[in-house]
Amino acid sequence: MANIKSAIKRAELNVKANELNSTQKSAMRTAIKKFDAAVAEGSDNVQELFQKASSAIDKAETKGLIKKNKASRDKSRLAAKIAK
Repeated sequence: MANIKSAIKRAELNVKANELNSTQKSAMRTAIKKFDAAVAEGSDNVQELFQKASSAIDKAETKGLIKKNKASRDKSRLAAKIAK
């Protein structure tokens, strides 16, 4: 463990940031899984779930949790599933 006050504070902030980032990334994954499940069973609310998943992906990209190209690739794959 760090002995210097600023290093201790930085370690505490890193723990908090890790929790927030993990929560946000988990929410994104959950939204994508819900969309995939709805597409697989042929649900009526696929379009609504697509919008929620896209929004979650955009939020994760904005916060720097995923890169821009990954966000674009994920949204493209979701849109392709709707088109089928």
